Amino acid sequence: MNRTERLHALVDELRAAAPSPRTTRQLAERFAVSVRTIERDTAALAASGVPVYAVPGPEGGFAVDATARDLPPMSVTPEEAVALAVALSRLAGTPFQQAADGVLDKLRARYPGVTGAAAEAVAAHAGIEVETAGQFPAVPVVLQEALTAERVLDLDYADRRGRLSHRTVEPIGFVGAREHWLLLAWCRLRHDVRAFRIDRIRHARLGTEHVPARRDLPALDIPEQVVRRLSAV
Repeated sequence: MNRTERLHALVDELRAAAPSPRTTRQLAERFAVSVRTIERDTAALAASGVPVYAVPGPEGGFAVDATARDLPPMSVTPEEAVALAVALSRLAGTPFQQAADGVLDKLRARYPGVTGAAAEAVAAHAGIEVETAGQFPAVPVVLQEALTAERVLDLDYADRRGRLSHRTVEPIGFVGAREHWLLLAWCRLRHDVRAFRIDRIRHARLGTEHVPARRDLPALDIPEQVVRRLSAV
C-alpha cells in the first residue's frame, strides 16, 4: 500500500470509528507502519483540510468529524469492489435497482474489469442456493420517486380477489416479503399503516402534496407476521 492509498484508508478507518478515536498505536498496527508515520499522515490530512483532530488522554489518539461535508469520499479496494458488484447485481427488479446501477457504473469507471470478476465469483459459488431478486416484479419508478421526493401517492390497488380501490397513501419504505416486494405506507382510507403488494398496484400517480410527517420505517418495528397480515389489504 503506497502513501496515497494509506491516507485514504486512514480516513476510512477513522470514519468507521467516529465519533470515537483510534489510538496512534492501533492505527500503526492496522497499517503496519510506525507511530511516527501515523502522526505525519494525520498531520498531512489535517493540512489538506480533512477534519481530523487529536484526542488527548490514555484512550485518545485521532478522530475525524464524520458529519463534515468536506470529508473525502470512501475508497474501496479491488476485492471490495468485486464484493459490492456481486451484491449490487442481486438488486435487479427491486426498489433499489436504479441506485444500484448508478453505483455499478462508478465501480466500472474505477475498476473496468469488476463486472467480469463479479460474474466469475458468482459462477464459482453456483452450487450455493441463493434467493435472487429476479423473482420479484420490477418496482415502478414513480414509487421510488415518491419516496425520494417525500410526496403523497395516488394508487389504484387490487385486493386478493381483484377488486379495485383508490388509495391515497404516504409512502414509508419498501419491505421484501417471501415472494413479493411491498410498499409500506400510511393509508388515508384505512387511517393506518398498510403494506401494498407491488404486483397488485394497477396504477400509481405522483401527487403534488408533500408527506406531512415522514414516518421512520425502522422505528415502526413491524414483525414479519404483521407484514403478511397487512399485505392482504
